[in-house]
Amino acid sequence: MSSLTPFALLTNATSLPWADLPEWPAEEFVRLTAGELSRGARLVAWFGVPEGAGTRLVAVLAFDADNTLAVGRSAPTSGSYPALTPQHAQAHLFEREVWEQHGLVPEGHPWLKPVRRTAVGAPANGEFFRVGGSEIHEVAVGPVHAGVIEPGHFRFQCAGEEVIHLEIALGYQHRGVEAALPGGPHRATMPQLEAVAGDTTIGHATAYATLLETLGGTEAPLRAQWLRALALELERLANHTGDLGALANDVAFLPTASACGKIRGDFLNLTALLCGNRFGRRLVRPGGCTFDLEAKRLETLRERLTAALAEVEQAATWLWEASSSRARFENVGGVSTAQATEVGLVGLAARACGIVRDVRFDHPAGWHRFAQIPVAVWPGGDVLARARVRWLEIQRSGQFLLEQLAIPPEGDARDTVAPPAADMLAVTLVEGWRGEVCHVALTDAAGRFRRYKIVDPSFHNWTGLALALRSQAISDFPICNKSFNLSYCGFDL
Repeated sequence: MSSLTPFALLTNATSLPWADLPEWPAEEFVRLTAGELSRGARLVAWFGVPEGAGTRLVAVLAFDADNTLAVGRSAPTSGSYPALTPQHAQAHLFEREVWEQHGLVPEGHPWLKPVRRTAVGAPANGEFFRVGGSEIHEVAVGPVHAGVIEPGHFRFQCAGEEVIHLEIALGYQHRGVEAALPGGPHRATMPQLEAVAGDTTIGHATAYATLLETLGGTEAPLRAQWLRALALELERLANHTGDLGALANDVAFLPTASACGKIRGDFLNLTALLCGNRFGRRLVRPGGCTFDLEAKRLETLRERLTAALAEVEQAATWLWEASSSRARFENVGGVSTAQATEVGLVGLAARACGIVRDVRFDHPAGWHRFAQIPVAVWPGGDVLARARVRWLEIQRSGQFLLEQLAIPPEGDARDTVAPPAADMLAVTLVEGWRGEVCHVALTDAAGRFRRYKIVDPSFHNWTGLALALRSQAISDFPICNKSFNLSYCGFDL
């Protein structure tokens, strides 16, 4: 299907000259993008690039079945353009973001409001969608919550206990990360990108390092690609294990909740064994990895990993055998396959709706070109399905790690990286533990970043949480929210 596209084609972790991107007037660009989405493409990124008095729109599309990406752009545009959202709902947040950042109005957008900012700087001060009727009442939750968690505002429209509509307002964690990146790369760039979403340090650091290597026309040594793959799966194990425990806690099943809290720490400590930091800070750098794994620590890692995997298997068995827990997960917070496709869910949220969507399989780069992990898919789209996908991924990531530790590749873990080439656009995708991490960089004539776009998987998936609450009891919100476990700061760039 991708061979028929008028857009420029490339694959994950590759680049092309900015001048080679096909260009159309904004109206034609939207029409062509809509046509590609109707043919089965998926919207990976949609963003603006200021130029002169106007803004160019750039679209990155994925043809997952073909392992191909497609990129196109509009001519510089000012004022407005016809919205893509009425035809393809997966564009709705992207178009709101472009309007917020560049003032470019998507005419016909059904609910145009800021993504991260509004009156007097507080997202919850803006207008919210309201459901009419004498029996309807409104419940406002957050941004301050009963726990040490990130801030976000949730506005429920309810009939009694039933949720009719949920609108989510974020932006309280907005740090201006994207705005700080143009002009780089500089010394602060890597620490900034490691902090995009702290629990996805390896995912974002790998995406950035691979992007720099792509722009420099180089590739990290195989040993480094192997180490990055190990760290990425350890990151997945720690977070999925923590989430299984948190889900058990939300339904008051304490054996699994307490066990998984401890085992999550064990997996984090394995990352610390690898590089000295439990979240993987300072491990991944352009050109490779700053730490290697000699034979003694490799054997220690394998022994501790084997023990932790056995413990998490026991904790999960307790959970699945408890009918009281399964009853609270089943048929709660459902998202249909059609809805997931329409709004563009990624990662485990999409796979729990029966969609085979995984960057490691669809767009493999780095070590995953040589070592595949079976895609974990579960039908149903409910809390149970999202929990089951997590458990399947714990098992498969654990098996992958044991296999890889048994046959480590030889060679150096670090090499030099050439400076980024001038006037190039590069795209990298990484399957983080929540889903697809996308980084897009455009360089200027000096090889510095002219525009740097980040799409964390949470940007795609918050809409899925809103859909999951429809027709649910409002008391099911905590368990639905935890079953997605999305990032506030990853969204609030």
